[in-house]
Amino acid sequence: MSKNSKVLALKYRPQRFEDLIGQGVVVESIINSIKFNKIPNAFLFTGIRGIGKTTIARIVAKSLNCQKGLENLCEDKLCENCDAITNSSHLDVLEIDAASKTGVDDVRDLIEFSRYGPSSSNYKIFIIDEVHMLSKQAFNALLKTLEEPPEYLKFIFATTEIKKIPITVVSRCQRYDLSRVKSTELFQFIKKIKDKENGKVSDEALRLIVKISEGSVRDALSLLDRGLLTLEKNKELDLDKAQKIFGYFDKSQLIDIIEFILEGDEKKVIEMYRKIYDQGVEPKVFINDFLELIYYFKNVNSLTLESTNFSLNDQEFDRIKKISKNVDNEVFILFWQFTIKILEELEMVSNQNLSIEMFLTRLIYLSMPEFQDNTKKNKDLLSTLEKKNDIADLKTDPVSQIKNISQEKKVSVKTQPDIKALKNISINSFDQLLEVCTINKEIKLKYELEKNVNLVNFEKNRVEISFNENLDKNFVKDLSLKLYEWTGQRWIITFSKLKGDISVKEKEENKKKQSLIKAKKTEIYNNVIEKFSDALLIEVNPKKD
Repeated sequence: MSKNSKVLALKYRPQRFEDLIGQGVVVESIINSIKFNKIPNAFLFTGIRGIGKTTIARIVAKSLNCQKGLENLCEDKLCENCDAITNSSHLDVLEIDAASKTGVDDVRDLIEFSRYGPSSSNYKIFIIDEVHMLSKQAFNALLKTLEEPPEYLKFIFATTEIKKIPITVVSRCQRYDLSRVKSTELFQFIKKIKDKENGKVSDEALRLIVKISEGSVRDALSLLDRGLLTLEKNKELDLDKAQKIFGYFDKSQLIDIIEFILEGDEKKVIEMYRKIYDQGVEPKVFINDFLELIYYFKNVNSLTLESTNFSLNDQEFDRIKKISKNVDNEVFILFWQFTIKILEELEMVSNQNLSIEMFLTRLIYLSMPEFQDNTKKNKDLLSTLEKKNDIADLKTDPVSQIKNISQEKKVSVKTQPDIKALKNISINSFDQLLEVCTINKEIKLKYELEKNVNLVNFEKNRVEISFNENLDKNFVKDLSLKLYEWTGQRWIITFSKLKGDISVKEKEENKKKQSLIKAKKTEIYNNVIEKFSDALLIEVNPKKD
């Protein structure tokens, strides 16, 4: 295969330490270990895909076996050893794919082979790629040889899953964690490759490639290769074409959406989203990019353009900075929470597109000033009420807690409820507890208290009850949490062997029965029965006066 017919990732694969990018500290450490003849028994390279683990392994093998030595490592005219290592045909440098040779028998064959010294070089080297794929038995078989190998034997391991390798193996290796390549370095690197290939690619398109590759050099070269092959001759790959090829959309459209959301322009928000959806962008991709942009809006003052990993260009970064100045951080935090929730919702709905539109509409109402004002008020909604009459007044004189500014002005001081009306309440009786449940709309809790609970004793911060078999299993936990929330104090809920008082519902039923019995003894009832023998008395309502 000629060099020109290779894909870019192979064509421009580094052959010397000087060709590597983004791994300066690792390279310096390895070179020093070889220079001072303190070469470890085993190297272990770990990191994400495409950052040079196998490439460094081969360069290390060349450095140890090059006929010209480390200082004059072959560059253009390769020596016999370097040429054979480059072509994976060297007798003393064995490169193994652990994904296909995972068993203990494969490792035993390797150990048996290691008993013989190198035939034409300084060291016999075993490069094991994706070493985490070896079985537990295979790792165990390797331990002794790994700890005390012959002087001529070196191991080089590469893996993306360091946690899957037994600690006993890791401790016998010199571990090197390869970092993601920085955006600026990767950008300059693929720009040079583009120039060598005589490709016409705009800087904005290159930045998009860097962003998508997430610090992986191989991914960046593969994307660049794809972009160059898609273009017709003498045409430039600009940002618009790159976004279509790689399935990404312009982030400025998302910035427009957030700006329209903050302005409360629902029509334009939905129009902008539908335009993005028509470009073929998946709802989940949209939401993840939306989350990323919210992060930039929230933290833009502590970020630099470089730290955004080329997700934004200069103009977009300046726009975000300008817009975020006029918006409280609380709004973006709320946006973040709502956006995380919609990711869960997308799993449950069949038409994800409609769900996204409703989500964007919700954000519009969430960002309205009157909503923000009342959100702050509602933080203090639960507060002190020491007298039962105060609770009753609040119950009979409700005022909506979420209202616009014009409504708020019309509410008089007398009729407006105390915003601190429902926190640090002094609850002194079972009946008062039921009333607080009603005010806070804790209907389920109130139902359990009335229907399935028999009160034995009620005192400060302590409730003793008995119950029937229908009581909800989470009742005690729910009641304790609510009492703490309402009173600001911890309560003890205990179960008693005593039967206790009858439940509230039973009391009401008994009262109803007594009313019916009493009514049946009245003269009016007897007169009705004489005239309508099939009449049935079902309820008695006393006169209000």
